[in-house]
This record gives sequence, structure tokens and C-alpha cells, in this order.
Amino acid sequence: MSLAAQKVAAPPVFGGLPARMKVLYITTLHRTGGWLTEAFAADSAAQIVLEEVVGVTAGLSRLRDEVFDAVLVSHEPDVLDALDLVEGLRAGGNEEPMILLGSQPAQEVDALCYEVGADDYCCVAETTVRGLLWKFARAIERGQLVRENRRQVQAERQRLQQEHLEAERLLDQQRALIADLEVIGGTRVQTAGEEVSLEGCHAIMATAGVDAPVELPEVLVSHYRELLRTYIIMGAGNLSDEMLELAELLANSNVSAQRAMQLHVQVLEELVQGLGNRSARHVMNRADLLVLEVMGHLADGYRQRFHERHHPPRQLILPGFEAAA
Repeated sequence: MSLAAQKVAAPPVFGGLPARMKVLYITTLHRTGGWLTEAFAADSAAQIVLEEVVGVTAGLSRLRDEVFDAVLVSHEPDVLDALDLVEGLRAGGNEEPMILLGSQPAQEVDALCYEVGADDYCCVAETTVRGLLWKFARAIERGQLVRENRRQVQAERQRLQQEHLEAERLLDQQRALIADLEVIGGTRVQTAGEEVSLEGCHAIMATAGVDAPVELPEVLVSHYRELLRTYIIMGAGNLSDEMLELAELLANSNVSAQRAMQLHVQVLEELVQGLGNRSARHVMNRADLLVLEVMGHLADGYRQRFHERHHPPRQLILPGFEAAA
């Protein structure tokens, strides 16, 4: 099995020579690959399966039908211009590692080689078999790293898209919860009638959003926006004073649970839309903790007010005045 066939079956191993490589050699009639096959066979560092084709047409046909670990192109400008061939292959989406082999000195061709997308250039008079093998190995390793990086980038992009879709679904569910609270609150007020006591009416109005303004004060929105951003960074348990201050502010403004939830969704939606390509999962998790803590403080605030209304403070009678009273 060639390295090309093992790419999916086994993870790539970096830093060494592959045990076996399948190489396509595109050459001309003036420079056949018999000597190259003998040279690879004499060096036992790696097993090279060299498949030779003559001409560009034959090379393109083999690349279309088979997968190779690397491609070696003979560079003879008057007969076979390897630079033009590699440039055309790269433009067509071919990603096999490609090395050029020619008689010109490396310093004359290196820059042109890299510009068209080839991995390296070897001068026949200057290179060795082992050096050529290592150039193959480095080119193959680079291709594996590029593909792995592309897969990682694509997977990260898909993960971020999935997180943003999940955040949108959660926001939709929270909007539906607000709508349900509107229906429940309106029904409770309409069915209360005259049988409900004055204290019960106050309790109903504290939890219903019928008479609450739709647009909350901008100062309150800005305050909650800054608190949410700070909460995302610092987490739960670090903003106790700020949470108590916010709950007192909401209670003094007669903000119902429905309107508090509306405020939270409005600010959170703005924050999620401004994330761009960043992760939304951490933001949503911290935001859920924040709104849970806010609702707990708000419920305690209204419970305390209800208790004070039912049990107002009364003046105690001084000792010795009980009989007179």
C-alpha cells in the first residue's frame, strides 16, 4: 500500500522519511528515468515506486486517474517547461507535492519554482539520491500539514456556525417565553375581578407586564449591558454588590419578570450579533447564569416588598402605657 493510499487509514508521521512512496515522473524522450530508478533502488532509505510517463498529456492523464505521493517533473525549457506545467496544475486545483529536476543551477530556478507553486527544485549535477528523497519527504509533509490545517479551519468554522445557530435558537425560545409571560400576565389581570384583595392586586401587577412600559429606560439598558459584559468575563459570585444594586434598581422601577427577561434578551442579542467569528457558547452559558441570578434577586426583592406591605411596621407601646391604651 502506498503512502497515498494510507493517508486516510493512518495519521501522518512527521519528521522522517516515509517507508514507501509512489512517485510519478513526467519526463521527455531525451531524459528517461531508468537511471533514476536504479539510483533509488541503490539507496535503501525508502522504497520508491517510480512510474514514468513521457510528455505533458500522458502526465495529466495519469494524475487524473491515479493518486501519487509526489510528482517529479523534468525541466527542459525547450522541450518540457516544468514551470508552465506546474503553474497550470496548481491553477486547476492539483495539490500533489511537485519537485522539478533539471540541469540549470538551483539559484537560477528556485525563485521561479516557488512562484508557480512547486515545492522544490533539484539540479541533477548538484543533488544526491538521499537529498532528493528528503525533498520528497518534506514536500509530502508540507502537503499533509496544509490539508490538516484546512480541515481544522473548516471544522472550526462549522463549529462556530453551529454555536451561533444554537444561540439563535436559544434566543428564539427566550422570546417565546416572554410572549407566554405576556399571555399569562394578561389573563391573570383580566380574571382577577373584585374578589382579589388589594394586596393580591399589587402582587399581580408586580409580576404582570400589562401596564409596564415596552421601552425600558436607556440608562437601565446601558447598565445591564455593562453588567452582562463584566459577568461574562468574571463569572458568578464575583459581582454580588452589583447584582444587589441591579435588583434594587429593577424593583424601584417596577420592572416585572417579563420586562426583565425582555431586557436580558435584547442586550444578549446585541452582544451575540457583535461576536462575528468568535465563539458564542461561553457567552450564552454565562448569560444564562446571569439571568437566573437576576431573577432570583428580583423575586426576593418583590417578596420582601410584599411581606412589608402585609406586615407594616407598627409603633410599640412604651412600658407603663399598656393600661391606658
